[in-house]
Amino acid sequence: MPKVGMPDIRKPQLVRATMAVIDRVGLHGASISLISKEAGVSTGIINHYFGGKDGLLEETMREVLRQLSKSVSDRLRKLPKDAHRERINAIVSGNFDGYQTDNKVAKTWLAFWAFSMHNPELKRLQHVNEKRLLSHLKRELKALLPQNNAELAALGVAALIDGIWLRGTLNPSGIDLDTAKRIINDYLNMQLSLTPHTH
Repeated sequence: MPKVGMPDIRKPQLVRATMAVIDRVGLHGASISLISKEAGVSTGIINHYFGGKDGLLEETMREVLRQLSKSVSDRLRKLPKDAHRERINAIVSGNFDGYQTDNKVAKTWLAFWAFSMHNPELKRLQHVNEKRLLSHLKRELKALLPQNNAELAALGVAALIDGIWLRGTLNPSGIDLDTAKRIINDYLNMQLSLTPHTH
């Protein structure tokens, strides 16, 4: 966590620099030296405020996750509470928001996923992110399906979001939001037709 006193202007600058360097040379090649050069600051500033590369990567991922949470929340806020299908589509759209699919952000996500397997703090951030997505989905799906089916469908939609995002990120033509929505809605239609609503 950045120490108190880190100038607010510096944080976004260092986050952008981290993403730019990861985009260019990958996570393993993204040294503090390269990131500090990209940001136009001394390596001492990064070490002082973030305790090194791991701390800076954590702050970078927190920023990406904040943007993701804001993107989903902003979309949900505009919809009626009982517009459950539209709200599920809003959650999907938020995960494929322009910021999240930007090349630098996408490469940071991929690095984050791989690195979180070996880093407890990043693993915790990933777990929080996963719980938030499932919580949003379950809230809407429980209005459409019995509880057990809603929980299973939420896991299915989350897996589709991650899978489509990953395939799109690795595909030179990128992510197609309309196709993602069609696939996920096709899956939801199947779940709804298999399970008559019993509430």
